[in-house]
Amino acid sequence: MAIHKGNEGVVKVGSATVLNVRSFSLEESATTLETTTMTVTAATHVSNITSWTASIDGLWDPDDSTGQVALSSGASVTVSLYMEGVASGDKYYSGSAIVNSVSRSSSYDGLVEISISVQGTGALTVTAV
Repeated sequence: MAIHKGNEGVVKVGSATVLNVRSFSLEESATTLETTTMTVTAATHVSNITSWTASIDGLWDPDDSTGQVALSSGASVTVSLYMEGVASGDKYYSGSAIVNSVSRSSSYDGLVEISISVQGTGALTVTAV
């Protein structure tokens, strides 16, 4: 059983690595359609349409023009999420996405942080480095 540490993760927009990422998440989901008919006592369903979303959290870097700045609200991008790292044979998830939101936060005793949310458009692929 392979176990990976979170600090192996990498996020890319196109071929550019997004700088200062602290965490990211990926959620895949599918809608279902009910196929239950009369005289059946338990509901039945079939899978229908799949979708995916991702969120990226990090330290704000306004100079990361090919990474964080490229992830502006409304932008259409290709996002790649490397859970295992970028060594040969490591698998990563990739797909076209639209940036839903970008939020930045700051506090007097902390660092300026950024949070980015993307909505996948089309299929999510899994590929080996």
